Amino acid sequence: MTLGIYIQVPFCQTKCTYCNFHTGVVSQDRYEPYAEAVCREIAETVTDRTRAVDSIYFGGGTPSLLKAATLGKIIETLDHVYQFDSPEITLEADPETITPEKATAWLAAGFNRISLGAQSFDDVELQAAGRMHRRADIYTAAEFLRAVGFNAISMDLIAGLAHQSSGSWEKSVAELLQICPEHISIYMLEIDEGSRLGQESLAGGSRYSAAQIPVDDAIAEFYESACVRLAVAGYEHYEISNWALPGRRSRHNLKYWRRQPYFGFGAGAHSFDGMSRWATIHDSARYVSCIEQGISTLEQIEAVTPENALEEEFFLGLRQLEGIDLARIESQYGETQHNRVAELRARIVELRSQGLVELNGARLRLAPDRLTVSNEVFVELLG
Repeated sequence: MTLGIYIQVPFCQTKCTYCNFHTGVVSQDRYEPYAEAVCREIAETVTDRTRAVDSIYFGGGTPSLLKAATLGKIIETLDHVYQFDSPEITLEADPETITPEKATAWLAAGFNRISLGAQSFDDVELQAAGRMHRRADIYTAAEFLRAVGFNAISMDLIAGLAHQSSGSWEKSVAELLQICPEHISIYMLEIDEGSRLGQESLAGGSRYSAAQIPVDDAIAEFYESACVRLAVAGYEHYEISNWALPGRRSRHNLKYWRRQPYFGFGAGAHSFDGMSRWATIHDSARYVSCIEQGISTLEQIEAVTPENALEEEFFLGLRQLEGIDLARIESQYGETQHNRVAELRARIVELRSQGLVELNGARLRLAPDRLTVSNEVFVELLG
């Protein structure tokens, strides 16, 4: 089975109000030492180096803040260590960081896919969210990327940003479709204690425009409206938050949902080899120090038990619109997890009666009109 590689770049120009990731704003002087540490980790980590790599994803953070030559050096290091199999190589980039020179250099370095963090085409929403770019920057960035030869662009929108209305949301979706990226991700805003906006909203405060967040029902309507419009425009809805033109699905992200192996490098990166999941330390300065001193950067490791694996089959697999092969799962886990499989079967019957899931032959999937409550369905199924 081919391998995916994830490179974590935890640096940003500013911290978005809704962000709950382990990222931060640091001096640019720290970029190069961090990249050097990532290269050393790649070169020195004992892994199966004969396995073919067919996807590489630079995420964060804002990887496009690093110099193109620095990003290219990381790709070269990977190429020396692993066997490349015509990999999809993705770079996450913020619109305001893109120039024609950078785009040209990224293509020359080996990147063939750009994931553009648009989030909204409304300047009021962008400003409230703490984003550095504005609507015009999105168009400019897309033009730069197309002009130099990028033919695989993914763009993100967030449903539920502060100040978002039905009108502004429909306008954002329309403008996104006007650009016609090959891939689209739409996320519903998460309110939790991991972000400044989430903390303020949960506390009933008004900072970060928390009082202007749309209600849950409105966010669900925004998402469902986008589902209809993207389908009409020819996009295939293949995962709860992801759409693609035919043949343009994210090869890398599919590995996560299909429980295929991937190795992560960098501060806070996660890995999975089919039997274990592990993560490196999140603090980037400490990560660099450990690499330089030859100290392990491993922060946690967890063996994936048969019980864990069975649950992952459901909550990861059911995120895909095509669902999961229930017969395969019952055959694979039925002997060792007989009681748990029987329990899940009974819960599936109940969820079907509520119209939350569909079973077509052996293919189990979330009901298409219940995608906005997927987390609640997973809790009912696996809780």
